[in-house]
Amino acid sequence: MERPDQISVRVLKYNGTEHRRWNAKLSQHSGSLLVLDAEFEYEVQHDLLGPIESGTRTIEYYWLDRWYNIFRFVNQNSATRLYYCNVNMPPSLRDNMLTYIDLDIDVLVQPDFSYQVLDLDEFEENANRYGYSEEVKSKARAAVDELVSMIVAHQFPFIENASSPSVSSVVNQTL
Repeated sequence: MERPDQISVRVLKYNGTEHRRWNAKLSQHSGSLLVLDAEFEYEVQHDLLGPIESGTRTIEYYWLDRWYNIFRFVNQNSATRLYYCNVNMPPSLRDNMLTYIDLDIDVLVQPDFSYQVLDLDEFEENANRYGYSEEVKSKARAAVDELVSMIVAHQFPFIENASSPSVSSVVNQTL
């Protein structure tokens, strides 16, 4: 029997092929924001981060009307290890399946809020390969600008200590 708080996340490339899939627990659904709690089910080798061990926990922030999502990687004591932002087309949620199209650009944010914009070359290659429309390219670039602005201003969810004010109180202030 499917649990109502269980969400499957499905990541597609622009051509519709599945890139990745995992399960998560729905922690909060407020307006267009979904907050998921997930653990890596198996070790993943990441080009920049190296091995991400099985059991690594993430708090994932998805907005159904925004061109990005944000993963907060946490330690065993729930302290933030890093943030990893994905630029993507706005996700859809149907029958406990959250699906989005990855647009390749990522932003890596350290706990001190220093950041790197990653994979711009991959974005350009795939824009040519898959024929991203001008609108998609423009919205992806605007998403990077919005993420950088949020990081610099320490806007939700880029906060010093995610347990200091409750997530729900911060979410309600930002909606």
